[in-house]
Amino acid sequence: MTVERSRAEWIRRYLSFVVILFVIALGTSLSIRANLGSSPISAPPYILSLIPGMGLTMGQLTICMHVFFIAVQIILLRKDFERRQYLQIAVSFLFGLYTDFTMWLTGFLQIPYSLNPLAGYPLRFIELLAGGAILAFGIACEVRCDSLMLAGEGFPLAISKFLKKDFSKVKICTDSFLVSVGVVFMFIFFGRWDWKMIGVGTLVSMVYVGYMVRVFSPHIGWLDRIFIPAGGQCSPGQAAGTDSWGDWCVVTVARMYGSGGNAVGEEVARMLGCPFYSRQIIDRTAEQMGYSPEFVAENEQNVSTARLWEMILADSSIPMSMNPSKDDAIYVSESRTIRELAHQGPCVIVGRLGNWVLRDNPRLLRVFVWSDKEFAVRQVMEKLHIGAADASAKIDRVNTGRANHCWHYTGHQWTDVSGYDLVLNTGVLGIDGAADAIISAVESLRKAPGLSRARCDEKRVS
Repeated sequence: MTVERSRAEWIRRYLSFVVILFVIALGTSLSIRANLGSSPISAPPYILSLIPGMGLTMGQLTICMHVFFIAVQIILLRKDFERRQYLQIAVSFLFGLYTDFTMWLTGFLQIPYSLNPLAGYPLRFIELLAGGAILAFGIACEVRCDSLMLAGEGFPLAISKFLKKDFSKVKICTDSFLVSVGVVFMFIFFGRWDWKMIGVGTLVSMVYVGYMVRVFSPHIGWLDRIFIPAGGQCSPGQAAGTDSWGDWCVVTVARMYGSGGNAVGEEVARMLGCPFYSRQIIDRTAEQMGYSPEFVAENEQNVSTARLWEMILADSSIPMSMNPSKDDAIYVSESRTIRELAHQGPCVIVGRLGNWVLRDNPRLLRVFVWSDKEFAVRQVMEKLHIGAADASAKIDRVNTGRANHCWHYTGHQWTDVSGYDLVLNTGVLGIDGAADAIISAVESLRKAPGLSRARCDEKRVS
């Protein structure tokens, strides 16, 4: 559900973006000062700026590159190029100025190669990691700001929309292309490979920055106090763009594959006399997005390790509202559906990160259902009529996909008990025993709304 923004909020977001842009430039410059190679997107302008007698600074060359990126976006997207994204031109000039200023500002931090390698290389890596962390924090804030993009991010996004390809794949290709262009410049103008220009720091940045963006993202919700005027901010127990939550309890059930979590959720819903939502979320999402239910079922809650690394390399540098990725689109659509269902009345919701999506609901009971591997294997063998080895492999594959999905969208570990109010082992309690335990917890939650609300408010602040 899209939230309309007031003029005051847009102004706040644009002004915040100006500050965030400086943080990104500072992180980029500090990483370069480590003398281990520039980040992929900075490689061409950085290498060209080192040519004797070039006459152009890195910031000026960055402006030229970004203007080229904007021109490509306009050519590819044409009428689909958002009018507000023309501000990328002004952003490019500002980012170029910030780049030159931060390169000057960090000049004294450049670690000379004459330094003893035993001391020099550890210091370089510390500086590289510090710069990457600052850059990642800036990117995480940029995504949270959700107002404008740097041209370096709009460029692969335009290509992905034009070719109808996944953004993360296109982003990896464009980053690799820019590094290749940097290598060509390096050999043309310097005649040799120079590890200070493109080196181990370039490779580290490709992985480390994306990883750190996901580390920072769940912990910067406080920025909304800056982005959103006081009148538009959420009151306790209220989500942005929604009415306040009702007095009823909602139960979310996250579960390990084969633990019987689905059956537990169904039994709890029957005992409470309320709706049970699992497959219905898939069907509604498929209807809203124009996909088949089978397509949604195959792609939801399922991020393979290879796909996760692909997303990390793409560094999550654009807001999901601008990202055409099917993974993000399914997650956003399912999240909206979950919130709509939870606002209609008491219910039990299984999977789909319901505990995270509804975390601002003060009457939410978050349950995690698990079991030992032996119990899960027996359950899967009986349900799918397959052998023990195949059942074990499927359990590992599905649980890995769910864990990666959780970490990608929340920055938290799927099995972290701090994300749940009740953790149940069906291998010990059985389906009925687990359902009874949840019912008891629901009754306690109904009798202690103050405690529930306090817990929710604490989580919203964190």
